[in-house]
Amino acid sequence: MASPCFQRWAAGFPLTRHIARRNTRTLFDLCAGFVYAQVLTACIRLDLFGKLADGPVTGADLALRLGLAPDKARTLLLAACSLDLIRELPGDRFALADLGAAVTGNPGIAAMVEHHALLYADLADPVALLRGESGPTGLSRYWPYAGGEPVGSEAAAPYGALMGTSQGMIAQDILDACDLSGIRHLMDVGGGEGAFIAAAAARLPNARLTLFDLPAVAERARLRLDRAGPGERIVCRGGSFHAGLPEGADAISLVRVLHDHDDGVVQGLLRAAFAALAPGGRLIIAEPLAGTPGAEPVGHAYFGFYLLAMGSGRPRTAEELSHMAQAAGFERVKEHKTRRPLLARVLLAHKSGI
Repeated sequence: MASPCFQRWAAGFPLTRHIARRNTRTLFDLCAGFVYAQVLTACIRLDLFGKLADGPVTGADLALRLGLAPDKARTLLLAACSLDLIRELPGDRFALADLGAAVTGNPGIAAMVEHHALLYADLADPVALLRGESGPTGLSRYWPYAGGEPVGSEAAAPYGALMGTSQGMIAQDILDACDLSGIRHLMDVGGGEGAFIAAAAARLPNARLTLFDLPAVAERARLRLDRAGPGERIVCRGGSFHAGLPEGADAISLVRVLHDHDDGVVQGLLRAAFAALAPGGRLIIAEPLAGTPGAEPVGHAYFGFYLLAMGSGRPRTAEELSHMAQAAGFERVKEHKTRRPLLARVLLAHKSGI
């Protein structure tokens, strides 16, 4: 496979030609991936998808709306077409394609794309990052709790808003996968600004609801939930899970919390959740997992390097998290399928009722 002569032969031989061409495309996409991501970033920053939301628009009109010279606008439009973000129609008109339409319907996608500017800067020298020679990263400053730094309201605002918009995409998927029957008191640990607990409130009209997060984050959650509507039903409590969790809930949720932390912290949090749960209680773990079929690069390539730049945590498989939950005392750890496992998979674990 490494021989140039073999590669040249395989590219022309009928039985291997399609494999050679597919490998060539895959390698090129790996080289060009950053450029593709920057095309998407340009589309979002210029609000291209929003300008097409009401229907097809001509290239000339789009150039004016985008504030670009016609030739530069066409470069962007054709690039977006090639990535299936938009599509070209007869008469020099352009319309949303499925992927572009998905971005307009999910504000969290645009927020994450903008957020990736920090990640790209931190990965400018990936070898230095791997060797620990890159110094403080942008992501470690963005997520100050990852390094054990105190988190004030000002520091919590950017990541709290990002968590809120991105959690909104997956909250319903997680809730659909869970058995919520019989829950009297749900506590969402590391709940950010309350996107998940607010969604759960609609599913649990008679249950008590608690959000637990760092004090500055819980304060922001209180303000957001009061504005959103279900605030009067949700108690927001500030604290650190390193010091233990409030007791009494019969269900605890950890939504995209564990992969942010190293193994010792995760094991401690799972033990704290076990101690805080009422007998017979259940633990809901929801996050993207390593080894997800069909999405293997998301776990180890994307999250592996994202968390490396963040300075804390690692991607884990469902089996690893199951073993860690059992080591904390939980029983009957089982995965429940979600609609979009690439974004979140769900594990449900139980505490004995004795």
